[in-house]
Amino acid sequence: MIASTLMPARLRSSEALIRLAALLLGLALLVVGLLLPLLTMLVKSVQDRNGDFIGLTNFIHYFQVPALVNSIQQSLFVALLSTMLVVSLAFLCAYGITRTCMPGKRVFRVLAILPILAPSLLPAISLVYLFGNQGWFREALMGQSIYGPIGIVMGMSFWIFPHALMILTTALANSDARLYEAAEALGTPKWRSFLTITLPGVRYGLISCTFVVFTLAITDFGVPKIIGGQYSVLATDVYRQVVGQQNFQMGAVVSVILLLPAVLSFIVDRLIQRRQVAQLSARAVPWQPTPAPLRDGLFAIFCYSVAGVILLVIGTAVYASLVQFWPYKLSLTLDHYGFDGLAGGGWSAWFNSLKLAFSVALIGTLVVFFNAWLIEKSDGFAPLRQGLHFMAMLPMAVPGMVLGLAYIFFFNQAGNPFNWLYGTLAILVLNTLIHFYTVCHLTSVTALKQLDPEFEAVGASLKVPFWITFRRITLPVSLPAVLDISVYLFVNAMTTVSAVVFLYNSDTRLASVAVLHLDEAGYFASAAAMAVLIFLTSLVVKLLHAALTHVLLTKAQRWRQAT
Repeated sequence: MIASTLMPARLRSSEALIRLAALLLGLALLVVGLLLPLLTMLVKSVQDRNGDFIGLTNFIHYFQVPALVNSIQQSLFVALLSTMLVVSLAFLCAYGITRTCMPGKRVFRVLAILPILAPSLLPAISLVYLFGNQGWFREALMGQSIYGPIGIVMGMSFWIFPHALMILTTALANSDARLYEAAEALGTPKWRSFLTITLPGVRYGLISCTFVVFTLAITDFGVPKIIGGQYSVLATDVYRQVVGQQNFQMGAVVSVILLLPAVLSFIVDRLIQRRQVAQLSARAVPWQPTPAPLRDGLFAIFCYSVAGVILLVIGTAVYASLVQFWPYKLSLTLDHYGFDGLAGGGWSAWFNSLKLAFSVALIGTLVVFFNAWLIEKSDGFAPLRQGLHFMAMLPMAVPGMVLGLAYIFFFNQAGNPFNWLYGTLAILVLNTLIHFYTVCHLTSVTALKQLDPEFEAVGASLKVPFWITFRRITLPVSLPAVLDISVYLFVNAMTTVSAVVFLYNSDTRLASVAVLHLDEAGYFASAAAMAVLIFLTSLVVKLLHAALTHVLLTKAQRWRQAT
């Protein structure tokens, strides 16, 4: 009797200790992987080469060099121009998907997300083949060079467009049909309904999309590195200061400056989202578009023109990787896929990227989802859970270049107990996981919020340990979200370059970095081939993910379907 009454108390005590330990480990991961490296970088920015404190001298010196200050203006210019172009195109395409009856919506949505599967280096390489000195459409630029702001804006627009489209499609998908019915009954013109109902209804999504696009544009490294020419931006300045001049202190200064607009955009976006209210109430009637042949046809032409540009850019990279010598000898060959012996690390770089991507997908998915479960479904330790949630939101505000340089400063210190990680695949896994942590965390929290708390309550009443409830109930039910997180991490680990460009060595060189080095060495066709190989790898994994998700939802989770 005594033992039977003591067991539940002991079980609760042991569970509390395990939860506490798990929360502390989750916090430790983000502190070591994010907070301490950033603090170390901030310290480096106010030190000289000898490590002595010099205050703001480095920043003053930076703003006294006209070429460096010019990089800030040029970064803002291309970022703002890219933002206006991408948001405008994405809004029109999202409107066509959600508010018209244009044919082939599903096909367009598939084509529109293809740029996500490629590194940002791929559109830059394709644009050189299309508009460079030997390009097909070089005359279309009317004497202007593709190497500069024109190429940067075009390349960034291609790469960022799917991100904006997904946000705006979600924002435009939900609307109350009663508002439009009332406007129509009152004889309100269509353009006025658009201005007074549609735009106010999506204003938060539109503002959030603008800040996301701006942040991606001002922090991107791949496009300006390949096609920027002499047009310097902040991201390439960081690379030039660190790799070209070995001036780590000035690299830290530029990183801090690059961090500021990203952090500001993140803060404003968070504040705006707090003011957002639900667009659909319990009494709302979902709005469905009605056929309008002229409108539907125009939007179909526009959307498929955008899809055509996407296919042209990707197709150009594929074609360039297969021809012998552009544009003089256009016979097809696979010689450019023989990477061994060239700059970039050969096929071993691709295998390293596969190892990285699978490691990040497996480890990252489990870590992020379990940490989100601790925050959302766990009891007690409220300050720790709130702290873990706050830390999980921070990586979204940190550009990849900044995080990569911060890792050099922190992990490459002789007295650091984590110094053994430097130069290994493990530090690349940690860096990539932290870099893309926030999106996965938000996905996990969203999935977990949909589960009734009664699952945990029933498990506790039956004296079932929480880890068994997690393994048998929570994880299987949330499996679609878990698969989405895993494929998101895999694709981003395959395509990222900015976050890892400072952290590899000869044994851990990655395919995305190999593209950069092949291009720098003049092996342009081989650079295109490596970029295409990354794209095809991501595409195959994405297709396998879609097939697995389909099987899961139709068989393993048949309970989700209506009888």
